[in-house]
Amino acid sequence: MRLASFLVGLALAVLATSAQAQWVVDKASPDAFAIAGAEILHSETDFPVVGLAAQDLRDDLAAVTGKPPRLSTGAPSGKTAIVVGTLGRNPLIDGLVRDGRLKVGDLSGAWESFVIAVVDRPAPGLDKALVIVGSDRRGAAYGVYELSRAAGVSPWTWWADVKPRRRKALYVAADTRRFGPPSVKYRGIFINDEDWGLQPWAAKTFDPAYGDIGPKTYEKVFQLLLRLKANTLWPAMHEVTKPFNADPTNAALADRWGIVMGSSHAEPMLRNNVGEWKAGAQAYNYATNRQGVLDYWRERTKANGGYENIYTLGMRGIHDSGMVGGGDIDGQRALLETIFADQRGLIADHVSPKVETVPQAFTAYKEVLDVYRSGLKVPDDVTLVWPDDNFGYIRQLPNAEERKRSGGSGVYYHLSYLGAPLSHLWLSTTPPALVIEEMGRAWDLGARKLWIVNVGDIKPAELETQLFLDMAWDVERVRAQGADGYVEQFASDAFGPDRKAAIAEILAAHHQLNFERKPEHLQWFWGKGATPRSSPLSVEQADARLARFDALTAKLDGETARIPADRRDAWFELVQYPVRAAAAANHRVFDAEAFDRLVGERPDEARRRAAKARAADAEVAALTRRFNDEVAGGKWRGIMAVEPADGQWTSFRQRPFVAPAADATATRLTPSPPADTDVIVVEAETVRGDGWRRLNGLGRGGAVMVAGMVTEPSRTLAEPGPGLRYAVTLPAGAWSLDLDLLPTFPLNGETALRLAVSADDAPPIEVAAQRKVGDKAWAEGVLDGRLQVATGLTLCGGKRTVRVARLDSGVALDALVLRPVAGGCR
Repeated sequence: MRLASFLVGLALAVLATSAQAQWVVDKASPDAFAIAGAEILHSETDFPVVGLAAQDLRDDLAAVTGKPPRLSTGAPSGKTAIVVGTLGRNPLIDGLVRDGRLKVGDLSGAWESFVIAVVDRPAPGLDKALVIVGSDRRGAAYGVYELSRAAGVSPWTWWADVKPRRRKALYVAADTRRFGPPSVKYRGIFINDEDWGLQPWAAKTFDPAYGDIGPKTYEKVFQLLLRLKANTLWPAMHEVTKPFNADPTNAALADRWGIVMGSSHAEPMLRNNVGEWKAGAQAYNYATNRQGVLDYWRERTKANGGYENIYTLGMRGIHDSGMVGGGDIDGQRALLETIFADQRGLIADHVSPKVETVPQAFTAYKEVLDVYRSGLKVPDDVTLVWPDDNFGYIRQLPNAEERKRSGGSGVYYHLSYLGAPLSHLWLSTTPPALVIEEMGRAWDLGARKLWIVNVGDIKPAELETQLFLDMAWDVERVRAQGADGYVEQFASDAFGPDRKAAIAEILAAHHQLNFERKPEHLQWFWGKGATPRSSPLSVEQADARLARFDALTAKLDGETARIPADRRDAWFELVQYPVRAAAAANHRVFDAEAFDRLVGERPDEARRRAAKARAADAEVAALTRRFNDEVAGGKWRGIMAVEPADGQWTSFRQRPFVAPAADATATRLTPSPPADTDVIVVEAETVRGDGWRRLNGLGRGGAVMVAGMVTEPSRTLAEPGPGLRYAVTLPAGAWSLDLDLLPTFPLNGETALRLAVSADDAPPIEVAAQRKVGDKAWAEGVLDGRLQVATGLTLCGGKRTVRVARLDSGVALDALVLRPVAGGCR
């Protein structure tokens, strides 16, 4: 985070977030500001969001101290006050700046920045004030929520029922400062696939009078975004939900809260095609119906042009489908360039004639990335938004020329996804280490303008959502913490510092186990019309996995007993439900598979395992009923649906689980080819090497080794980069050497991840893992959390040395896998 010049010379506590800062404390110190008894002052001439944040601060401090402070837009009535406002919009603050009583330096004109300072005798009758001043409307609001967070109020106080700890007194040390600008200019979330959680909950529980996701629900979303220092929303867009802009109240409310509105990769110009385009999918064709589509876009641009928006450019199909019209890839490229020009003409007419000053984005998602790679010319001031592959691995990042563009680059990332090869909509299990690694690569390669994360229904993706947005606010602080440190801090903020290490250990094991196979991916099939098969694991291999889950739930139960009563709702939502539900989901599948494999030879044991599978299935149902009907007094009724929640989109959703019947005598599923058992696995992280770094929290052994820094150029086989040397002792015979890699993508947009591999003193060979979204290797990679890559090398028994060296930066090595091969060793 950049330190602005106005902070030079001041005695500061330069701390990145209130979670770490400890700048609001329980004990008084010389010249400290006492929050107790202070009223909150803001100005009627300020932006509406400042008043909304001030109201939340009153409620937050009441929750912490037990007594709500007075909130006023008039003259102070007491001796101390918390004064909040935007520079240039609050007379009291502006007077302090003008008189030199409040030093703000170049805060004016900065993006989303703020100062928090203690000022003595700021006005007649006021002995002391805590002044929160923002460079703009969101900067002021962020400053207010920063104080709440420092006082112990979680951003998830409403959305996950995290109750703040009561504190008798709160003091702010003199000259404490909090500031920006953020690492990433536009940061936000995409509510997507809301059919199974957010929409039914909003329609039936939270806002039944409206009967849908509407202003009441969106106001809670806007508040959450500001608490997380986000500023952008792509709203819910499935057919089940009324389009965001069909109710003008939504856009007006977003403006009151200072939220920048955008729309998804498939929804140009703020239109929600699924609910708003009425002429049929084939008519949504710019090649044959230019005027009709242009008028459709014009209507929204004209209506919403006065608000703060990011305009999505380009065109895809009505929903998440390819563009209709244009023909082959060359025709699509030419048509898109025409579309860009026409869309920018609408912006010039209805937003600003200085089109280059209006935020615009083009997302090269799915097939659109191929069109972009074919030479598509995107206007220089438009932000290029790079997608992941829907499973957390970014497909491409800007090269040196793209980093020069005035519009910059961004990332569209997924924590939830409905699509092939199998969806992940139920439990959010993307490892924090993967988010930090991939978004860190994006930052290093210049993707710093817009970060959007698909959060599905918001719950239960709280941890991963906060991580993504905290990183967008201060990327270097989060990277310095690492996944383990970050999760510890999250646990401390929610449940107290005394339990943070134990809770972080539970969550680390949870993410490790589910990275190997997500709870939604426990059927081994992919592709349209494919028949589910059992796993390739033997009973013994599956039981070893279940034993790890059992050890995890035992730790979870121990911690559950230590959680105070007022935090048990939050505990269930953030930790207990996801960990227990994932464990039960694994038990029901693998105990049922044990029945299949044992029923012929050991029928009594098979029936015992069938009973365990049925019990696990019942536990998933009971946990989910508790979430929906009991937690927080029924507040979340309808929010949680177990995948698959229904029979829609069956080609990329697992089949409903069917447990063996009590009297079953036959297997249920066709078995998959068995997994190798006679293998030697050498974990990559067991050695160190210059030019390689250990990354904890990923891989099947708990860590991987990553080659080089992403800013380093590729190397040749003649001059490979630094290597890792592995000494292995093999039994007699011949052994093939394979590598397990993380299923990342090459940074340069090429098609392979490349390493140089050699055995003993032989010359190195190039090993290239091809990367093509949609093929079998990609599907297996995202479902398994690894790419299995053959090197073509055969090693003889005895003491051997294997060297793995860098050709391309960023390749993540998980393990060396050695398998016996027939034919002896020559």
